Formats: sequence, structure tokens, C-alpha cells
Amino acid sequence: MVPEHVERYRAEYRATLIPAGYRGQWHALFTFGVGGLVLLACLWQLQAVRPLEWLAVPLSLAYANLTEYLGHRYPMHRPFRGLGLVYKRHAGQHHRFFTHEAMPVDSPRDFRALLFPPVLVIFFFGLFGVPVWFLLDWAVSANVAWLFVASALAYFLNYEILHTAYHLPETHWLARLSLVKKLRWLHQAHHDPKLMSRFNFNITYPLGDWLFGTLYRPPR
Repeated sequence: MVPEHVERYRAEYRATLIPAGYRGQWHALFTFGVGGLVLLACLWQLQAVRPLEWLAVPLSLAYANLTEYLGHRYPMHRPFRGLGLVYKRHAGQHHRFFTHEAMPVDSPRDFRALLFPPVLVIFFFGLFGVPVWFLLDWAVSANVAWLFVASALAYFLNYEILHTAYHLPETHWLARLSLVKKLRWLHQAHHDPKLMSRFNFNITYPLGDWLFGTLYRPPR
């Protein structure tokens, strides 16, 4: 049962912040379809990868996990100058639309409050991905540069898949997967307004939370 105050906010959000022509299916197609094609394009660029170059994959994934943790813990939950839109969209909108008592979407139109907006995806990858690609291409090798971008993109797609799964109805086949249920349990605790600014900032795998002492396992 969705609490009344959450239902009121959802109605307001849908009326004022979701454009009439918005289609959640198209939003998801852009995220996973275009993202998947770009990932394949990155892998296509690889040529005779040396054993040491493959180390770029686990290092990039660990870096992405810590970036996810720090980005979520700080600009998404604490207002920083110049990043007010990020804070507003996450703490001020996403966490009011979805609480620990009301996790699932009601329809694909609610993806507007769930998935990263395409413009932000392009902006962040352009701002952080492209410069690092040039740096690694110049300082290490083209293979390492492409492996970094491919790993970062794969991590982002994994992030969006898992985060979407946490906010699907519990009867959905994706939400019933064992790993998803375990991670959703942690994420649902994060959506408790009393806990959201203190615990469980990793959306995917709680490496950052474990390292920084913010992992909270709620009672079953």
C-alpha cells in the first residue's frame, strides 16, 4: 500500500514533470540499446590485447564502483555548488517518488523518475569518459583506453539494470532473481528517509559501503 503522502507527490510529479509525449519504453531503449551498441563499438576497436592490458577491466570496474559510491553519497545527497540539479533530481524527487514503503513503479511512465535522463548520460560520459580515454590512449595504450570506456559503460548498464529491477514489482521475474533480491534489500533500506543520507550508497555491489563503513543490513 503506497502511503498517502507518496501518492500525492507521485500525482504531482506525473502532472508537472513527465511530458505528455514521454514513453518509458523509449527511454529504456535509448539507455540499453544505444549503450549496448556503443559498448560493442568499443570492443570492436581492440587489437591483440596483451595480458597486462586486461588488468584495465577489474581496475576500471573498481574505479566505477567507488565513483558510484562517492557520487551517490555526496552530490546526490548533499547540495554542492554547481550540482544543485543532481541533488534536486535525486534527493528531492527520486527519494520522494520511491520510499522504502513504496518501491515499485506503477507504469513505464514512472521510468522518468528512475532512469538517468539521456542528456545527463551524454554529459557525464562526455565530461569524464572522453578525457580519460585520451589520457590512457596517450599514456598507456589504445587497448587500455578502449577497455576503460567499455568497462565503465558496462558498469553503467549493469547499474541501470539493477536499479530498475529494485523498483519493479516483486512479482516480476527480474525482481525475483536471488542476487537482485539481496541487493534490493539493501537499496530498500537506503530509501528509508531516516537512513538515506547515512547508509547503503552503492546501488550495485556494496564495495564502497564496506570500505567506508556505511553498509547497513536491515533486519529481515
